[in-house]
Amino acid sequence: MRIAIVHDWLVVYAGAERVLEQMLACYPDADLFSLVDFLPLGQRDFIYNKPATTSFIQRLPRARKKYRGYLPLMPLAIEQLDLSAYDLVLSSSHAVAKGVLTGPDQLHISYVHSPIRYAWDLQHQYLREAGLQRGIRSWMAKAILHYIRLWDVRTANGVDAFVANSSFIARRIRKVYRRESRVIYPPVDVADFPLCRDKEDFYVTASRMVPYKKVDLIVEAFSAMPDKRLVVIGDGPDFAKVRAKAGPNVQLLGFAGVEVLRDHLQRARAFVFAAEEDFGISPLEAQACGTPVIALGRGGALETIVPLLDAERAGSSPAPTGVFFYEQSAAAIIAAVKRFEAAGAAITPEACRENALRFAPERFRAEFTAFVEREWAAFQNGKQGGCSA
Repeated sequence: MRIAIVHDWLVVYAGAERVLEQMLACYPDADLFSLVDFLPLGQRDFIYNKPATTSFIQRLPRARKKYRGYLPLMPLAIEQLDLSAYDLVLSSSHAVAKGVLTGPDQLHISYVHSPIRYAWDLQHQYLREAGLQRGIRSWMAKAILHYIRLWDVRTANGVDAFVANSSFIARRIRKVYRRESRVIYPPVDVADFPLCRDKEDFYVTASRMVPYKKVDLIVEAFSAMPDKRLVVIGDGPDFAKVRAKAGPNVQLLGFAGVEVLRDHLQRARAFVFAAEEDFGISPLEAQACGTPVIALGRGGALETIVPLLDAERAGSSPAPTGVFFYEQSAAAIIAAVKRFEAAGAAITPEACRENALRFAPERFRAEFTAFVEREWAAFQNGKQGGCSA
């Protein structure tokens, strides 16, 4: 059996790439395909230093830095990848990878991190944050996203089985494609984030500083609580906006390596998270360190954090690992911090660690290979059974 694995683009090692890494661990002999591959030589370990077959976008002007600007060409580009020699096609898709062309004698299983966010329910937010609400550029962007939606729905028919990275995304897949999916949570490398029971009196958040992460709201909230210390790890387009809101009790570290991140996650009193994520790996890395999470109660966080229960339900299981707030505002974050501090020792480092262990890479590999093997067996049986008019 020849296997191909298709990924949207190979540029950095982030959440989607962790899933790709484990896919390749499951099927090390698979060939790798991607729209573009700009990973430098020293950062290719997670794809086992495999070469990737790329699309024509790889050779377009300024593609290394501006590959996202070629979104209108991505549907065409992904369809030019020739996968006709393969029996099994596995796509890892948050944009267009699921749109590869396959035939009736090929099984295509797509692990979907999300249907294209900025083309579907997040379109208005995307246009607003990009300053594309009015004018000719706005209408061009809307027309392109309309075309992307039509293409995205059509190509869902070429997928034999969907895997979603959370129940939240499974609902989005059902809404957009009218298809059911199996939920297999992404892998979290809990071994790299050991338990630490000794906590210090500061809070931490870590994120790329882009609008939807809402780091500015976290900073605004803590600047209004001068008796509490916040450490912010990360960089990005919103860095200046975040820095402008930071009071003297807020420390901005900028970009930092995994050693610095791990050290702060282990020592922090709690990790603060204000984004609506499809899944969200950072809160689980914090929990792996034994650190509670104060998070927005939407999206994937509802599946990865066990909330502190109301007083009348205290003592219920499983043990809590964090506190939710339900509005993206500084006031809601402040109220959640107060609830967390009032809870005292109700949230333990051991409970946080135990919850994170549910998402270890070994669990992902076992669930994913079992699902693929089951789908492959059903696919083969279907071919042998044939059909008659």
